[in-house]
Amino acid sequence: MNYREIEDRYSSGVYFKREAVIVRGQGAHVWDEQGREYIDCIGGHGSANVGHCNPAVVKAITAQAQTLITCTEVFYNDIRARFLEKLASVTPPGLDRIFLANSGAEAVEAALKFARMATGRKEIIACMRGFHGRTMGALSATWDPKYREPFMPLVPGFKHVPYDNIGALREAMTDDTAAVIVEVVQGEGGVRPGSAAYFAELQQLCQERGALLIVDEIQTGFGRTGTMFACEHYGLAPDILCMAKSIAGGLPMGAIAIGPRVENVIKLAHGSTFGGNPVACAAGIAALDYIQEHDLPARARELGAHFLGRLREIRADAIRDVRGLGLMVGVELRQKSTPYLKALMDRGVLALPAGATVIRFLPPLVIEREDLDKVVDITARVLAE
Repeated sequence: MNYREIEDRYSSGVYFKREAVIVRGQGAHVWDEQGREYIDCIGGHGSANVGHCNPAVVKAITAQAQTLITCTEVFYNDIRARFLEKLASVTPPGLDRIFLANSGAEAVEAALKFARMATGRKEIIACMRGFHGRTMGALSATWDPKYREPFMPLVPGFKHVPYDNIGALREAMTDDTAAVIVEVVQGEGGVRPGSAAYFAELQQLCQERGALLIVDEIQTGFGRTGTMFACEHYGLAPDILCMAKSIAGGLPMGAIAIGPRVENVIKLAHGSTFGGNPVACAAGIAALDYIQEHDLPARARELGAHFLGRLREIRADAIRDVRGLGLMVGVELRQKSTPYLKALMDRGVLALPAGATVIRFLPPLVIEREDLDKVVDITARVLAE
């Protein structure tokens, strides 16, 4: 059966698809329909931190699917209660009230609505090169014109300022600024970590001006950068924390955690039919348990340092920069990355773009050091060619 032809015939055509038909995954490896094995440094766009088909997650999903699949938040639920308690135990201090959704974009939508409702203000400030999703509110916070322009006019009241530039942010803030939304490491924008000084001043400025601080950890959360959440590297205390991707071991789930400036003023402000469904919550408990029991943040920190170090040893004229945090790594090139991504795939390594010229690596945090060394060696050969 030609699965590519079937998808091409019936799917929307929204996505640019690569040639492989992926049919199986385990840990940091996936296989196509021909049985060819790949080292997966895409990791479901960062949603496979605990690895493909993690046994603990599979067991939890199977057991819950045989018990109760759907239970909206009109009712209490045992698994949801346990998951909320577990998630609140790993979020930064003070963020112990949680809204559950189904994706990162939904988490951002909720955060924007909650910020406006909690402050009574309308303006949202986001960053250039930032990416927060493609629904209308999240897209309004996203910067790249290629995502925005086909859908103008977007939600009014959004401004974009240069990332890691506190002076520009200070100038942009007004008495009507409800919130600033920021990524600790810009993912789609080129794998760009912000500076410690920037985040310290950003937090202070938000407090002085009465604006909420929304930190988007949809890609950086759950151990990816070497701490449970990237904001912990800088001592950030956000008012709203957006989460998704690896929150439930690969199942669709999004969430926001909210602090005391928000939690008491948002009654009936939002909703979600499938948010907090028991199967996703069961997977989330298993994923969080696995992350903690195997200390995946420390693993990401150690392997990320090794991976970055080895990538920086590559001597190739094509490389402009190598940067990252933990196992969120970008190799910036002097030309477009697309041909290199194809060449990597042809040699058994799956990687992502991050903008036009950056190769982005987001492997599962369970990846072995030997696999990372293979990725480096293959990358070096591809860049040399």
